Amino acid sequence: MMQFMSFFHPIVWIILNGTIFTRIASFMTIPFLAIYLQSELHASPLMIGITLGIAQLCATFGGFIGGYLTDKFGRKFIMLTTIFIWSAVFIGFATVRVVSFFILLNAINGLCRSFFEPASQALMIDFTEEKKRRRLFSFRYTAINIAAVIGPLCGVWISSLSSAKVPFLITGSMYTIYGLFLIFVFKKYEVTPKSTTEKQTIIQMLKVVLGDRKLLYLLAGGILVSLGYSQFDSTLPQYINLNIENGVKLYSLLITLNAIVVLALQLPIGIYTERISIMKSLVIGILFFAAGFLIFNVATTTWVFVVGMIIFTIGEIFAFPMMNALIEEIAPATQKATYLGASQFKNLGGFMGPVFGGWLLVHFESQLYIVMAIVFLLSLVFYRLAFLKRDAIKV
Repeated sequence: MMQFMSFFHPIVWIILNGTIFTRIASFMTIPFLAIYLQSELHASPLMIGITLGIAQLCATFGGFIGGYLTDKFGRKFIMLTTIFIWSAVFIGFATVRVVSFFILLNAINGLCRSFFEPASQALMIDFTEEKKRRRLFSFRYTAINIAAVIGPLCGVWISSLSSAKVPFLITGSMYTIYGLFLIFVFKKYEVTPKSTTEKQTIIQMLKVVLGDRKLLYLLAGGILVSLGYSQFDSTLPQYINLNIENGVKLYSLLITLNAIVVLALQLPIGIYTERISIMKSLVIGILFFAAGFLIFNVATTTWVFVVGMIIFTIGEIFAFPMMNALIEEIAPATQKATYLGASQFKNLGGFMGPVFGGWLLVHFESQLYIVMAIVFLLSLVFYRLAFLKRDAIKV
């Protein structure tokens, strides 16, 4: 145990455990935000889509701003400032009764995540040797999925015992507790701003994006994948709630199942993907995404939704790591951070998806997931174009 604990610096273990703690808090509430708006505030599907999508839009541009501010003011300042603002946002979710205020709060929520996550990851990298960083991010991905198993179940359980507002209040309180704990941690360990030899401005990032057609094709494919995947948090809970009795419980089960399947299959699928090309792995993943949505479109019972979620999640395991790997491979050695920062533009799909999906849910409910399956398949066109344009990617 001592050898295991000594593998990372203590502050890294603290942030990893903090990731579990805060993600449990957010998973108690954010996945049910659509249902909360629908049942408590009687918001329309379109307004729900706008509310959920605004967080993705703010996160898209917030990643650039957050990275710049983190370099300028340091990891500690950004993390502490953001975590307490984030806490206030969740308390606001529990108290406001006007949808327009929810849109504003969720915009701030997106900004907080886009500021806090890069700063916390950068802090862990500062205290981790280069040869250990791949395992660090593997541990972080595992921590997020552990929280994804526990959080939704806690959210449903707490809501069943009290008001639907209580999970939001608990989440806000947990963020405050974590912020206070970080103050103690930062006093114990010396955390200073990490200087970089090459800093990129937002304008420079945009020039990089516009000047590399391979990157543009990859971003176009990523936007379509994000657009389709965003239905998991936006229209799917509404769709299930409209068509299945006790839809909230079923949706919480599907969220938990998604995390369990990732934890169970990530290692064997990861080993398999190392033996095949990146493009083949992407094709397999996107085909599984499309198949899962087609099953959702005809699902009328719990077990059919469960089967659809398992297939959908297998697609996630195949596709998501490859999307990040592609961006890193095409990036010049001196512009890794710029390309990874520019890749956040794929979150535009997460903004457009809930709005487009909400419109489809109102007007074309029976074809909603057929359309989204087609969106997934269209992404393969852009990924193929990126491979045709590649100069340095080895397939």
